Amino acid sequence: MPGTRKLGRTTAHRTAMLRAMVTFLFENGKIETTVTRAKEVSSMAEKMITIAKTNDLHNKRMAMSFITNEDVVYKLFNEIAPKYADRNGGYTRITKLGPRRGDAAEMAIIELI
Repeated sequence: MPGTRKLGRTTAHRTAMLRAMVTFLFENGKIETTVTRAKEVSSMAEKMITIAKTNDLHNKRMAMSFITNEDVVYKLFNEIAPKYADRNGGYTRITKLGPRRGDAAEMAIIELI
């Protein structure tokens, strides 16, 4: 179930972190992070893409309430979501990289397919 991982943060900090990571993912196409964060970002990003597939005012406002940059919302509705019009899910891919050098946290790359 998405949203059940606490990631060692308070609710407000966790929400802000996920919003920033989803925005960065849509802006750049891929990010490198830990596996657990990648799984959370994946579920939130897929929800945003599903919302953006229907291009109306309500869905734009819902996306703007989560994504922190208006230009990224524009890109989501006009470039990213139309690519996935025929697809029913699975918009992101998580590729495991191995342990991080400093603390041996399992790292992964999350990217848009």
